[in-house]
Amino acid sequence: MDDNVAVIGVGLGKVGEHWEKSLRDLAIESIWMAFEDSGIDKVDALYVGNMSSGPFVEQEHIGALIADFAGLGPIPAVKVEAACGSGGAAFIEGYMGVKSGMYDYVLVTGVEKMTDVLPSKTTSILANASDRDYEAFHGVSFVALNALVMRRYMHEFKVKREDLSIFPVISHKNAPFSKHAMYRKEISLEAVMNSPIIADPLSLMDCAPICDGAASVILCSEKKAREFTDTPIIVSGVGLATDTLGVHDRKHMTTLSAAVEASKKAYKMAGVTPKDINIAEIHDAFSIMSALSIEDMGFAKKGQGTKMALEGQHYIGGDLPINLYGGLKARGHPVGATGVYQIGELVYSLRGDGRVDAERGLAENIGGSGATVSVCVLERGD
Repeated sequence: MDDNVAVIGVGLGKVGEHWEKSLRDLAIESIWMAFEDSGIDKVDALYVGNMSSGPFVEQEHIGALIADFAGLGPIPAVKVEAACGSGGAAFIEGYMGVKSGMYDYVLVTGVEKMTDVLPSKTTSILANASDRDYEAFHGVSFVALNALVMRRYMHEFKVKREDLSIFPVISHKNAPFSKHAMYRKEISLEAVMNSPIIADPLSLMDCAPICDGAASVILCSEKKAREFTDTPIIVSGVGLATDTLGVHDRKHMTTLSAAVEASKKAYKMAGVTPKDINIAEIHDAFSIMSALSIEDMGFAKKGQGTKMALEGQHYIGGDLPINLYGGLKARGHPVGATGVYQIGELVYSLRGDGRVDAERGLAENIGGSGATVSVCVLERGD
């Protein structure tokens, strides 16, 4: 029991366009929520998942900044950066801090403030997560890279655009339940298909929105967690892997090799297979990423990532409900915070939010166009 790591506190801030709040305001709000949820009032270390605080708000050194204004100093506090996968990577760093025995209580906060700059600058900042010399330098945006992958996938596996566009519909189906989601409303497949094309074949509704947000979770050993609850949420497996930064350098353009490797590691550590996963938080920044993720984490054969979605198996009541709090598409995608939001949402579901009776769930966080992927398996303690 002493070796297991558990999540005892969750704080999920409202996602949106928070022009009246700073990055530190957002982070501290989520931290206080996590402390209140956990029942403790101090931690031994802080890991901050963040992609681009410098370009977005002209502030670096945010580990110390947040620790200071949250009243946590003089604890160690560092920023973890892995593009859009920063939150998941920070969570695994926090996990290792507890697992190693170095810290008793660790706080992991993901935060991003994206709306203080013009959309054109946001596009440029996000492109920093691609291969700057060979992709962004030539004008290829992040949306364009995903559109290229989606077009190739449609050609290679004879998949229709509307089949892939079912994923935003699924995420939005769950959004009204999610109090912290940016867009708490359902949408139809027709709405996705008829929305403006951003980069053919990706439409506006195939893409997660630009937004601000912060999420925090608190980790400790299972033994300590049982002092606060009889049913702790255990982190039973984690995996982190990388692939080539540039899409053009990959052996298979339609395979997320990092997702394959990270999920294998997480499954092996947890002692499970994909069939043992009851629910999943999938990184649906773009519709094509949902299909690739489903396949490359072992839930479907290659080229059949839309099959379960079209059969209704990813809705609540199906074999594998996904994105139970709206996913990136409806909750929003404050890039460096997303991975921590996913962990928190998984904890809510596993604790029992009245919608699913799940014992085990998975969170997948992608950085860039697939160059970094983290996969974490969480389960309800007996």
